[in-house]
Amino acid sequence: MAPGKTFTVGLVQMGMSPDPAANLDKALQKVSEAAQKGAQVVCLPEMYRSLYFCQKEEHVHFDLAETVPGPSTEALGKAAREHGVAVIAPLFERRAPGLYHNSAVILDADGEIAGLYRKMHIPDDPDFYEKFYFTPGDIGFRAFDTRHGRVGTLICWDQWYPEAARITALQGAAVIFYPTAIGWHHLEKAEHGPSQRSAWQTIQRSHAIANGVYVAVVNRVGHERPTPADHGLEFWGSSFLADPFGVVVAEASTDQEEILVAPVDLSRQEDVRRHWPFLRDRRIDAYSGLDRRFID
Repeated sequence: MAPGKTFTVGLVQMGMSPDPAANLDKALQKVSEAAQKGAQVVCLPEMYRSLYFCQKEEHVHFDLAETVPGPSTEALGKAAREHGVAVIAPLFERRAPGLYHNSAVILDADGEIAGLYRKMHIPDDPDFYEKFYFTPGDIGFRAFDTRHGRVGTLICWDQWYPEAARITALQGAAVIFYPTAIGWHHLEKAEHGPSQRSAWQTIQRSHAIANGVYVAVVNRVGHERPTPADHGLEFWGSSFLADPFGVVVAEASTDQEEILVAPVDLSRQEDVRRHWPFLRDRRIDAYSGLDRRFID
């Protein structure tokens, strides 16, 4: 794509219910609303079709998984085709019996599947027991061409890893999407809540700066309790778009459903990379230690 080309992204910050069908219906409505506002590439939050079930380790939740192609790709592909938008659909993927991934499907504006990403970094923390459910991705970090622009997607816990952003950017992504499900644990919010949210935004803005790319972060909102007796997680929203120098050009609230619509301008990317040529000055001959767990 030539410098100067611009396309518009739509970030859907929404809350989820226990009903997968209702969540799918809401997502379809939000995609339509985003398209009406001018969005050309629309991203939904991580595992948009259910509550964040990883707060508990329970085998029944595997029933929430779906195939690719499957219900989400069929319904959202139809919406993509109808509105002429590309859609990033993060879902709980059933790859084979007993084999599941936390994935994101990239649907192009013709409704066809343009790509698939499987979450590479899988957390295991109190109320974030993802290792019980998800096999780490095995198809690497990737970027995909859509009708409107070349994009990459990583998922939530991937957002803390500069290597993931770097490899995705090196494949030509103009924007890296991070569909996300992150929030406050009740024992930590009072003391650590502001610093946790600040660190979360800071690390992702740093990926934008270091790589000269737009970074689009799409979180959910709402207080989700597995049972009435559980404190649950308070998802902090705060979805945002940062430009290639880390400037936050659009940001949502911590607790409301919103659709952020903002431009991705490749002339801005070109300008930033000319003046801050981090990719040019990389010492690719000196980074071999990155393929090791730790250098003793």
